[in-house]
Amino acid sequence: MRKFTSLNEDVKFGRHMIEEDKILYQDSDFFIMFDGFPTSPGHILIITNGSEVTYFDLSQSKKNKLSEMLDKAKKVVESQYEPDGYNIGMNCGEPAGQTVMQFHCHLIPRYTGDVENPRGGVRHSVIGKGYY
Repeated sequence: MRKFTSLNEDVKFGRHMIEEDKILYQDSDFFIMFDGFPTSPGHILIITNGSEVTYFDLSQSKKNKLSEMLDKAKKVVESQYEPDGYNIGMNCGEPAGQTVMQFHCHLIPRYTGDVENPRGGVRHSVIGKGYY
């Protein structure tokens, strides 16, 4: 995986400065790093280099590029871990749980047996809505 960093600019995630050695990949639109508070081994973030707050603030070209970035992030995860599945998530706005007001997408590796019953997946983000 090609690693690109710009020494002329500080890399931030919200108000937090990101150390260069934490950046796994960077281009002109996004950077990739492991989550500082992972929900599973290999939990990784794709973060905009821009000022967009949510997915809906991204330009169409960045929305299109996000798929490519998810593939890059998956390769990083699979170079170190052997997940059995994935959850992809974006919290858009405080009511949805967003705490860092800079667009970021979570790629969360899942492992057989990591929860008793995974049925419903991300539907469990609203209590009582995961089982149907």
